[in-house]
Amino acid sequence: MPEAPTLERLRLDKWLWAARLYKTRSLAADEVGKGRVSVNGQSTKAARELRPGDRLELRQGVVTRVLIVQALSTVRGPAPVAQTLYEETADSRTAREAAAAQRRLGVEPADTLQQGRPTKRDRRQLSDWNRWSASIDDGS
Repeated sequence: MPEAPTLERLRLDKWLWAARLYKTRSLAADEVGKGRVSVNGQSTKAARELRPGDRLELRQGVVTRVLIVQALSTVRGPAPVAQTLYEETADSRTAREAAAAQRRLGVEPADTLQQGRPTKRDRRQLSDWNRWSASIDDGS
């Protein structure tokens, strides 16, 4: 694979896609447009040129990630290579791990159901089960 030329600056949406923070470039541009991504503490546009050393704040769900841009790339490579494009701050990493642990320890929604959905047998035994069926001895 040929070595990509060293870049001095690159569009924000291209970098977010190449760093594998979003699946597509259009998703990255949408998130930037919604104000969920800021560069050096300022809200920005998808066409903003990013440079190594810039500080990004990404809001992904309830978690805010803080990343320092280490390198630029226009090629979306494998995940281990993409992770070399940025460095996550220690505070951001601990907050993300704490949020993941909280989700794992959260309550399963299905466990809160007392009775649940009736089985086929239960539905047959319901007294008003046949109220929608067409019956000859309906009396009407």
